[in-house]
Amino acid sequence: MFESLEPMPPDAILGLMEAFRADPRDHKIDLGVGVYKDDRGETPVLRAVKQAEERLLARESTKSYVGPAGAEGTNARLQSLLFGDALSTRIDERMGVFQTPGGCGALRVAAEFVLRCKPDAVIHVPDPTWANHVPLLGDAGVEIREYPYFDRETSGLRFDAMAEHLGGLGPGDLVLLHGCCHNPCGADLDSGQWQSVLELAQQRGFTPFVDLAYQGFGDGLEEDAFGIRLLAAGLPELIVASSCSKNFGLYRERTGAIALLSGDGRTASTARSQLLNVVRGIYSMPPSHGGAIVEEILGDESLRRDWKQELDAMRDRINGLRSLLVERFDARGDGGRFGFIERQRGMFSFLGIDPGQVKALREEHAIYMIDSSRINVAGASRENVDRLCDAVMSVL
Repeated sequence: MFESLEPMPPDAILGLMEAFRADPRDHKIDLGVGVYKDDRGETPVLRAVKQAEERLLARESTKSYVGPAGAEGTNARLQSLLFGDALSTRIDERMGVFQTPGGCGALRVAAEFVLRCKPDAVIHVPDPTWANHVPLLGDAGVEIREYPYFDRETSGLRFDAMAEHLGGLGPGDLVLLHGCCHNPCGADLDSGQWQSVLELAQQRGFTPFVDLAYQGFGDGLEEDAFGIRLLAAGLPELIVASSCSKNFGLYRERTGAIALLSGDGRTASTARSQLLNVVRGIYSMPPSHGGAIVEEILGDESLRRDWKQELDAMRDRINGLRSLLVERFDARGDGGRFGFIERQRGMFSFLGIDPGQVKALREEHAIYMIDSSRINVAGASRENVDRLCDAVMSVL
């Protein structure tokens, strides 16, 4: 049976990781892989995470299953983190939050749930969007269409074109939105644009579907949740997929959540039962360890304060590197070409160079990024930023 299979092309980012590891040059720079890195190029385990793990290990008495929804305490803490205490209380009867294996698990469960709601539903995704959105959602059988989002000429948003597209949608359409720190372009909706999306959803009846993978990496925990809280306060239905990979550094623990907001309590109860049935048929129930860490941190005042300090430091480092890159490019006479980097948020930006120039950076300067020229800003450092800027200017 297996001999009928055709080989799949290698994943671009995984292939880039392998090439970087095999490169013997000591001065190589990895701007491709989408994980946070510190000044030493390492993805650290947060202090708060270490302390939470020590506590959990000391008192853990069972390895029994946590159930398809995950731990109730974890879900309650995540709901408050996402929506804030006041709004969470107001919408609690209409809300269901369930732990998933990472943000990817939340996205796939959401796609399967959407098909149960409406088999011919269409999910509209921004152009561009995170590459894995398409297989995670589309492989479930949901139709995917694009809407205008990023302007590659100005490195800003095509919001008028986006609003025109959304204005043509209706019930049965879902609109995938990046809650903050857009991957791959780093260009986010501002508060006024979020308000416009809310009004369009109210008028046209489409359902927003928000991927919030980087809460706390843009402008702050509260600020980065502005969009989902605005939508939750003003709409009958909302889907949110969230991740703890970045803001807690729990990448390999695969910790995330799906949040469903329904129009009333009765509908919410039915939706929750359907979603849990979807979970049971895919992975049965989520892993416990990462969720337990999150619950321990968010439920302890001292750990939460320490975690927030670490998260603030990671965000400040990224935003500081954005400013530093613009400063150093400007010093090399770039004519303001890269000024957009400072205005964007999160780990990612497009440099706006072509695949041939990306290849030259890799072969001649040991600087690795994917062919679209998306860079992970956190892969830069104060030690390598001058060499990075010199190399980029040399290939322009």
